[in-house]
Amino acid sequence: MGLHSVMKNRCPICKKTVKVSPKKQPEEVKLLPFCSQRCKLIDLGAWLDGKYKVLSEPSDTSPDTPTSDKE
Repeated sequence: MGLHSVMKNRCPICKKTVKVSPKKQPEEVKLLPFCSQRCKLIDLGAWLDGKYKVLSEPSDTSPDTPTSDKE
């Protein structure tokens, strides 16, 4: 890709193609990877409603890990 090529990706919410020109407009960059403020808010709402989860292995210092009273 050259310096003057347009970056393209798909909005994860509506699947619309998002193009960002080399003369990046500040609003275009703030919305990435979304195509609009609406899609960005839909995604935020999904996180807040618990529809997305980040799965990981429990660690030894997890607050949910039961501790023994052997001390």
